Amino acid sequence: MSTPAPFTSEDFAHRMTRAAEQAREAGLAGLLVAPGPDLVYFTGYAPMISERISVLVINIARDPVMFVPSLERSGAESAPGVAAIALKDWSDGEDPYRAAAGLLDGGGRYAISDSAWAMQLLGLQGALPQAGFVSMTDALPMLRAIKDADELERLTAAGRAVDGCFEEIIRSRFEGRREREIAADLARLLREHGHSRVDFTVVGSGPNGANPHHEMSDRVVERGDMVVMDFGGAKHGYESDITRTVHVGEPSEDELEVFEVVRAAQQAGFEAVRPGVECQEIDRVARKVITDAGYGEYFIHRTGHGIGLTAHEPPYMVEGETEPLQPGMCFSIEPGIYLPGRFGVRIEDIVTVTEAGARRLNNSTRELRIVA
Repeated sequence: MSTPAPFTSEDFAHRMTRAAEQAREAGLAGLLVAPGPDLVYFTGYAPMISERISVLVINIARDPVMFVPSLERSGAESAPGVAAIALKDWSDGEDPYRAAAGLLDGGGRYAISDSAWAMQLLGLQGALPQAGFVSMTDALPMLRAIKDADELERLTAAGRAVDGCFEEIIRSRFEGRREREIAADLARLLREHGHSRVDFTVVGSGPNGANPHHEMSDRVVERGDMVVMDFGGAKHGYESDITRTVHVGEPSEDELEVFEVVRAAQQAGFEAVRPGVECQEIDRVARKVITDAGYGEYFIHRTGHGIGLTAHEPPYMVEGETEPLQPGMCFSIEPGIYLPGRFGVRIEDIVTVTEAGARRLNNSTRELRIVA
């Protein structure tokens, strides 16, 4: 697949307009977008994150304004999403919060990026004591959840890349090597398959696989081990994330049973995806398969998380999340069973919601692969 075309100023302008509409519907005066994934989403601008406040102000009744330190003005001007909007700067020695206050409704309620520094939020609160501020995730959790065609193209490419990594890694030797060595191979393969950034390469063998947050260690992989591999990073700016569990040599009947329960749960979760279904229903469906098989107490995390510019973002497939699925949402389906002191099994795909149901962005086999 060729490199996707860059997002344009029109793309970013459309996102800002849509965000202002969402803010209005939520009863907000607007959004304050701090450096981080939210700012990249709206402008393509990724400044150095520091104590100097930079913020994109999206008001529902005024045009957007990018507010930046003077020494960063030239960098902001070169960003495609900033070039088409007003830009206001402030200089060292002046009060930036007082300057920013003039861009906001003094009595309004604003959603602010979760990545904003506490000192900057407190500074804004001090300059605007009558204003209110709320977490972006709490107020507008679906702000980046619906992916457009260009975003889906990038996520599809990222999914195809990690599929290729998996098909290559299972041809290598596992027995007698340290988890850390296999993880290094995964990192190399991610870069060879076009990732600009490697975010995680989890390799949990034998009893280490029973810890969902195990990353890697110097444990030597042995014949008879289940090995959980969870890896991903960024390709074309969008994240990949896949988990596959393999076995070194022939598995036991117990291991096969657990693996097949997880595989059935993952498939059930996938088949439950369709527009209008609440996110929590995906968790319920997958969890029921595992619980009915007698392993419910060993499934100890949510079934999935949204993905896009970041590896974890709304929506979440978890009990209590009543947001209905909509076409364009992308998220993981990753049930698991973790037997302490013995082994773990997890299978994860990224899927996107379509008008007809769901489409997998990971298509490498979900059957148990035997490795040497």
